[in-house]
Amino acid sequence: MSRIGKTLKTVAAGIVILAVTGCTSLYRNHGYVPPEDDLSAITVGVDTRDSVAESIGTPGAAGVLNDSGYYYVQSRMRHFAYRRPEVTDREVVAISFDKRGVVSNVERFTLEDGRVVPLTRRVTSSNVTNKGFLRQLLGNIGRVRASDFAG
Repeated sequence: MSRIGKTLKTVAAGIVILAVTGCTSLYRNHGYVPPEDDLSAITVGVDTRDSVAESIGTPGAAGVLNDSGYYYVQSRMRHFAYRRPEVTDREVVAISFDKRGVVSNVERFTLEDGRVVPLTRRVTSSNVTNKGFLRQLLGNIGRVRASDFAG
């Protein structure tokens, strides 16, 4: 076999290996949910915010209001080739507190409960969407008046 034939075989084998490895799924885990043993140690009506944080750790998310609960969220994402990442598993443990800060309920939600729990960040949108840098810069030229600079 000639030297060029061996080189072509090596290149072809490399391309096949890249194609096969490029089409395998990658899984990534995000977040933390306490194990069932730790959750069973929490007593409704007895434990407080501080004792929950001490026994199972501080949550990854808490409610916006002071009287709302702790939320422990764990997600498993599947990344496959060029496709958008897909949530394959999500578990949310919600611990609710009453106005005194005592545990009133412990709930566990999964994707199998019938609803995908969307995890989104609420960010105030700006009014500069779909405007490039130069358009923003040049758009202010007509708005500047000499009186803005004078005392």
